[in-house]
Amino acid sequence: GHRVGRRSGRAAAAGAPGDIMSDDEAADPRLGLTVRHQRYVPYSHAHYGGNLVDGAYVLGLFGDVATEASIRADGDEGLFAAYSDIQFRAPVLAGDVIEVTATITRVGRRSRELRFDATVLCRAEPDRGPSAARVLAEPVIAVTATGTVVAPPAP
Repeated sequence: GHRVGRRSGRAAAAGAPGDIMSDDEAADPRLGLTVRHQRYVPYSHAHYGGNLVDGAYVLGLFGDVATEASIRADGDEGLFAAYSDIQFRAPVLAGDVIEVTATITRVGRRSRELRFDATVLCRAEPDRGPSAARVLAEPVIAVTATGTVVAPPAP
């Protein structure tokens, strides 16, 4: 599923508490734009023992939400230019249901900085049965990152 929303409040949209924003940034309606995708992680993506999925799988999903955020913000898919921080905090396993979010935290002339999160919502329980799974009482943040997308020059 896909969901789109906007965060409220200048500090929440700006990133770290205490960030100072210019009047242009504060007025930009693209700030705080959040795109969410939820996805089942198929067993065909298990790459390591214990059904562990490699980190590149989640980075591909970050690219997907960045593309939708760019389309919504700028009417163009944009070009993913760089990651400035990636942290693998917990495993992503085949059989998980994960939610991946991208939030625009800074809008430059052509660059857009985004914050990414991948959160495990459901997890398979193969010890209970071949198709057993549960909704996690506390979702687990598995991967976080920040990145930059570049919009094309205005015509």
